[in-house]
Amino acid sequence: MTDVLLGLDDRARCAWAGADPEYLRYHDEEWGTPLHGDRALFEKMSLEGFQAGLSWITILRKRPRFREAFAGFEPALVAEFGPADIDHLMADAGIVRNRAKIEAVVGNARLVRSMAPGELDALMWSFAPPAASRPPQTFADVPATTPESVALSKELRRRGFRFVGPTTMYALMQSAGMVDDHVAGCWRAR
Repeated sequence: MTDVLLGLDDRARCAWAGADPEYLRYHDEEWGTPLHGDRALFEKMSLEGFQAGLSWITILRKRPRFREAFAGFEPALVAEFGPADIDHLMADAGIVRNRAKIEAVVGNARLVRSMAPGELDALMWSFAPPAASRPPQTFADVPATTPESVALSKELRRRGFRFVGPTTMYALMQSAGMVDDHVAGCWRAR
């Protein structure tokens, strides 16, 4: 089965994790694990938005610097960023320097700040589909979007959020454990 790989620790994992230690840790400890909290989900939303057009490992390796540069992804703090902060971020080689994405994170933080505590979490999780009865058999069974990710994207866009397309929102659903796409044979598959 090419969709799972046996690691040096004799654990079968989703093949996308490969052999990179950071990817292995991410696969084993984070991906597909339910995540709650406005700050945590705002961070996921932001990083998934930065990932658009890039590989996830690039974002994962830069995540510590992203966290420093974006004040721990505390929405109330990021919401206060102004033009000078954005210019400073554009000069930071430790993050992805894309002005539209940086401005989207700041704008999205302002929207989260205006929400009641727990509202972002409740909103996002309200679009989580029912748990599948069995894991996907292969990566070919894992969609890029779902009706739920399309609906979540549409609702977030209606509220003014940016860089929250359906594919990005499905990736967030996977990484935040709203869906569990560990393939059959992976030690983490349900």
